[in-house]
Amino acid sequence: MGARIAADDIRVKRAYERRTAADGTRILVDRLWPRGLSRKAAAIDRWAKEIAPSTALRKWFAHDPARWREFQRRYAAELRRHSDALRMLRAQARRGPVTLVYSARDEVHNDAVVLRNVLLGRSPA
Repeated sequence: MGARIAADDIRVKRAYERRTAADGTRILVDRLWPRGLSRKAAAIDRWAKEIAPSTALRKWFAHDPARWREFQRRYAAELRRHSDALRMLRAQARRGPVTLVYSARDEVHNDAVVLRNVLLGRSPA
């Protein structure tokens, strides 16, 4: 697995926020492209839709905070089936800062938060 990743090396940020130098590599982690945002304005380096929550899970969750705990558990289970993609993201974070970009309005209850915790070796709630 290699060296441990520092928490500061994996960040989360809404797609609608401007890119900054501190972002490092910006990776969109949603299955759908952010509404109303051009490719240029998004400043995305990579779109990793293969590790986004499945359509069924995304629709079930519907950004309902009451379903947050279960969403974390289910999404973490889905992520375990994408070990190659997770390995690649961890390797990228070891090379420098990575920002997981998402489009949800809720900055606390979204897939990028769960993915970050998984990448850092933290278990879901």
